[in-house]
Order: sequence, then C-alpha cells, then structure tokens
Amino acid sequence: MKSRNAYVPPPYIPLGQSDQELPPPAGDGPASPPQSQSQSQSQSQSQSQSQSQSQSQSQSQSQPRQWSSGICACCDDMQSCCIGLFFPCFLFGKNAQFMGSGTLVGSCLTHFILWAFANTFCCMLTQGLFLGLPGCFVSCYACGYRRALRARYNLQEAPCGDLATHFFCHLCAICQEYREIRERAGDCEPPDLKLGVVTAAPAVQTMESSAV
Repeated sequence: MKSRNAYVPPPYIPLGQSDQELPPPAGDGPASPPQSQSQSQSQSQSQSQSQSQSQSQSQSQSQPRQWSSGICACCDDMQSCCIGLFFPCFLFGKNAQFMGSGTLVGSCLTHFILWAFANTFCCMLTQGLFLGLPGCFVSCYACGYRRALRARYNLQEAPCGDLATHFFCHLCAICQEYREIRERAGDCEPPDLKLGVVTAAPAVQTMESSAV
C-alpha cells in the first residue's frame, strides 16, 4: 500500500497566466517549434501562384479556339470535297449523325428537299430569277448544326456568322465541318463516308437423310 507522502500536488498557475502558456508535462516529448515567418510567406506565395494559374487556365478555356482548317481549304481532303460537291446531302447527313442531332436518312432527306428540290422547283417556275431563294431555307436549317458544333468544341464564329456562312458558302461550310469533326473526334469514331455494303445471307443448308 502506497504511503500518503507519494502524492505530488499540481503546479501553481498564476491568475494572469492561461493554460496554453504552461510548459508541456514531462514525458510527452519536446514541444514543436513555432512556425517561422519565412515558411508562412512561402505558403502564401504558393497559394497565390496556384490561384493565378487556375484563373489563367479558366480564361484560356473560355476563349474560343480557331478552326483546324479554313473555309476554303476543301482540297485538303479530296474525298469530302468531291462528296460535298456532288452529294452534299449525304455529307450533311453524316455530320448531323455524328453530332447526334439527327439520323443520316432524316437529315439527308431534309437537306435534299430544302436544297435540290426547292432550287429546281423555283428555277423552273421563275425561269432562274429566284434560284438563290431556297438558299435561305437550307441556311436556316444548317446553321443550327454549325452552332452546335462550335459549342461542342468551343470554336470561333468564323469567317462570319453561322447563317451568313451557310448562305454564301454552304458547300464549303459542310466540308469544313466534316474536316473539323475528323480532326477533333478524339476517342470517338469519326463519320465514315463509305457507303454500307449489303451482303446477302448465306443459303440454308439442309441434310437429307439417306434411305436405308
């Protein structure tokens, strides 16, 4: 049994001294040294640099990027250039299919009605006086897809507005949009301009049982 003389009273704490200013008790290890002023300054500088870098990155992302090819660079891809010249409905349908704004058949038929059929009908009725009038219809229809493409890849509205670009350079515009999709598709599969080949189903083979 321990004697009563082994009792150690707690240290005396003056009234003007708080508990935080007391020295650490023995056996708890040395107290950590206070943080120096240079370390606090370096931390504040690193925080300010990280904030400035994040702001610069956000500003660079908000700025629209340039197109990978110009509006008149159709000869860079001769395949899309020839298809856009002779079959613009098919090339427009491929672009709309990749953007997810419509199907190939639906977009192709709509473009054909607004472009080829309307142009031929107005040319026959007015003897060529209102040949460019249907261009307004197809421009209003196609500029929405160009606007969606620019919003998807953060592209500039160049060389002019979407409606004016399709009104004056419709064939060049759809070729440029196809080249841009091919360039910025990334991991996604770009639209293939090859027509699907329909193969016939193999003939059904039957086994005849031989007579015994």
